[in-house]
Amino acid sequence: MGFFGSLINALPGAVTQGLLWGVMAIGVYITFRILDVADLTVDGSLATGGACCVMLIRSGVNPWLALLCAFAVGMLAGLCTGMLHTRCGIPAILSGILTQLALYSVNLRIMQGKANQPVGVDKYPLLVSQRFVREMGLRNPILLAAILLVILIGFLYWFFGTERGCSLRATGANPNMARAQGINTRSNTVLGLMLSNGLVAASGALLAQYQGSSDVNMGRGAIVIGLAAVIIGEVLFSKVFRNFALKLTAVVIGAVLYYIVLQIVLQLGLNTNDLKLLTAVIVAVFLAIPYWKDKVFRKKQGGGKTHA
Repeated sequence: MGFFGSLINALPGAVTQGLLWGVMAIGVYITFRILDVADLTVDGSLATGGACCVMLIRSGVNPWLALLCAFAVGMLAGLCTGMLHTRCGIPAILSGILTQLALYSVNLRIMQGKANQPVGVDKYPLLVSQRFVREMGLRNPILLAAILLVILIGFLYWFFGTERGCSLRATGANPNMARAQGINTRSNTVLGLMLSNGLVAASGALLAQYQGSSDVNMGRGAIVIGLAAVIIGEVLFSKVFRNFALKLTAVVIGAVLYYIVLQIVLQLGLNTNDLKLLTAVIVAVFLAIPYWKDKVFRKKQGGGKTHA
């Protein structure tokens, strides 16, 4: 009873974190699935969003404006990666690593040379806070996170249905054919990286407010969590969710499920030092499931053949 009681007590926090990380997971989905680009900038841009938002709030800026500024700064990070890739001919994965490396110093500069900057809900107005996660009211961060995600998914569903959005999807699906149709694939790649990292930075801004501080290392391993959310959502819901908006919803659900599984394992007594190892195992298992299913299906088909 103690195990289930503590698990139920931890569920609101797990769901909230899953929803806030879901914004980042959608950003990862844009590069990983739509653009077909391996972007490692997110480990740096998530911390950049958190640092920018916290320092602006500490300076007296409205938290909504601080969130928008974090989104804009994240877009600049994506622009740097995009320019390194498209204008300098550097491979996408290496471009992301270079930008991520540079952002570490940038984040320290933003936070005035400190590795951590607090932003308490008692002293500053915050959009979301861990303190109210179990409250039944408007201050509960689950409510705001859910509303923001509905608006975000609705906007992205509209955007990727426009001419520019469709050209961006065509760039990721078949760049050679897209160029043959007169689409500027380089500018579309840059735009996709900017949009992705803007969302990642916005997620970092929300997470920093939720946990009450920004940390220079808060984005470490973020790409793995984002991939975990994308893969879990696809494996569990790909056969059911065909619509683009539902696919984005599946990514968010994947992030929530990831954090629920994490809480279950922690309640079972896992050492917190092993969390990165657990994350890698979860991603590896869910990446392997489609391959295993396909292999079993082919074996059954081969075994069912009859010879005259």
